[in-house]
Amino acid sequence: MKRFAIALLVAAAASASVCACGPGSKGGPTINNKIGGGGDDLPPPMSPVVSRDILEREPVANTAQVKHILISWKDLADTYQGRMDQRAAKRDKAAAEAEVKSIVEQLRGGADFDTLMKAHSEDPGSASTARAYAVSPDAQLVIEFRQISLRLKVSEFGVCQSDFGFHIVKRIE
Repeated sequence: MKRFAIALLVAAAASASVCACGPGSKGGPTINNKIGGGGDDLPPPMSPVVSRDILEREPVANTAQVKHILISWKDLADTYQGRMDQRAAKRDKAAAEAEVKSIVEQLRGGADFDTLMKAHSEDPGSASTARAYAVSPDAQLVIEFRQISLRLKVSEFGVCQSDFGFHIVKRIE
């Protein structure tokens, strides 16, 4: 009887790992998995344009001055409450990713960040002026923006994703 109970538990665990993790995923169920949960409460997969390597670092500063280029897409329109940039309103996420890749390639090639910021950024607060933001752990900015900003080295840039879109962030101080 004891072996039967153990076999049932093993079978249930195996079933849970298929349901909760999906086929081909690494590892088994975790404490956060739910049997038959359908994955509705899992975070969305990270876009390939996001600077995962930078986000995995420990913070290198408690404060930073950064500039950023915001690129968004039409599926995020609700976040903007009717104030979405018209370029973003016409673009899907794949087109936004292509735009980010193009800008990042230009930056790697030596293009001026301020020039690209003024030409491409959809942030009404800084696009036309190329102004910098002061970032600290408690700054009133979206968490993803704070996380990447405090992990960048001076003159380095990286990409994060928030509810507003993709942020290409460069630390200037």
